[in-house]
Amino acid sequence: MSKSKPTLPRGTRDFGPEVSAKRSYIIEKIKQNFVRYGFSQLETPAMENLSTLTGKYGDEGDQLLFKILNSGDYLSKTSEEDYGKGSKHLTSKIADKGLRYDLTVPFARFVVMNQHDISFPFKRFQIQPVWRADRPQKGRYREFYQCDADIVGSKAIWNEVELTLLFNDVFSDLRLDDYVIKVNHREMLFMLANYVGLEGKEVPFCAEIDKLDKIGSDKVIENVLALGGDKEKVSAVMSLLEETDKEVLISKVKAINPENEGVQEVIEFFESLDQFNDKDLKVELDLSLARGLSYYTGMIYEVKPTSVQMGSICGGGRYDNLTGVFGLDGISGIGISFGLDRIYDVMEELNLFPEDITQPLDILIVHFSEVNLKHGQKVVMQLREAGIKADLYPASDKIKKQFNYADKIQTPHTLVIGDNEMKSGEYMLKNMQSGEQKPMKVDEIIQLFKG
Repeated sequence: MSKSKPTLPRGTRDFGPEVSAKRSYIIEKIKQNFVRYGFSQLETPAMENLSTLTGKYGDEGDQLLFKILNSGDYLSKTSEEDYGKGSKHLTSKIADKGLRYDLTVPFARFVVMNQHDISFPFKRFQIQPVWRADRPQKGRYREFYQCDADIVGSKAIWNEVELTLLFNDVFSDLRLDDYVIKVNHREMLFMLANYVGLEGKEVPFCAEIDKLDKIGSDKVIENVLALGGDKEKVSAVMSLLEETDKEVLISKVKAINPENEGVQEVIEFFESLDQFNDKDLKVELDLSLARGLSYYTGMIYEVKPTSVQMGSICGGGRYDNLTGVFGLDGISGIGISFGLDRIYDVMEELNLFPEDITQPLDILIVHFSEVNLKHGQKVVMQLREAGIKADLYPASDKIKKQFNYADKIQTPHTLVIGDNEMKSGEYMLKNMQSGEQKPMKVDEIIQLFKG
């Protein structure tokens, strides 16, 4: 039998010890803040029934669902006629499950199935992988993690405020200062569409506005005029989109329609944030932000790094009737998602990971004989029980080989055990960088490392 070279499916990745340690560091900081803000952890299965997933992401999303073949003889219930009807029909006969495409639809399904056991408002976070049968390319994978937090069952503007504070606290813990939280409101965008004379064409108007940073204002004006917008009013709206002073911007938008729900909520949102000025919040009102408007119904968020060329690293917004597709109407929610892979790339580029994050050990115990090895087994467990990351070279190989291994794994310290050390109870602790070494008792070593 010929041996084949092992490969990975396209769009998937291995994460070695260093990358895994750095990803875990980010996840842990996010998770700690989720818990601190009162979110409960939720996990859903990797697979869902296709009836749960299909029709929730549009035609394009349905095409990107990974389908799972039914177990057993999955072709036994098919006929030649089924093959002739094409792959879409055939798939319905041979696959009734699929890998989850995101964390939001499974969350909605969970809420509906557990509605009588849940206390609303319900705050949940979820950190799990999702799968999309997308065409792999730089920055786009078929398997990737999402880190989501949602609050359902409340329309209070405090939800929008505390999720903004949550963004701030996570990035503060990650020591990532170079970012801006951009916010906007769907109702304000729709109000602007009506103002320029595009009632009934709000979504196409917003789609053009969203292209501002890609194609420039002249082209956006041209496209909006082509939709039928009033020239003078379109020009006025463009000046609003380029306004950077928040107070001036709110004042001008309010002048168009002070009764607009979006205007009122944005004013209340910023007034609430004012009491947290000590946090140096990096929040901007950006009327050109128009992400996900087929999904979001209120406030929308996008977080972008400011010192690294990168798209958004987080996003989210208010949505109404999340659970309506499963028969439970009237449940409003708001959610945000941290982009783990992009946050990783930004932190790597800015060199923000702690130096010791990839250091698997504090001490490696090396020894001269089988008897020393046996003695080392008790010592290593003493160190571990004291919370020190310690390991024991597992075989009585030549001491030079053991030190070579210590160099390769870049352990900062070695502890040498020989016959004399066993008798005295003092072991030679060696700093592998400086070469400095000192005989120490186990309790002294513990005190040194525990500070």
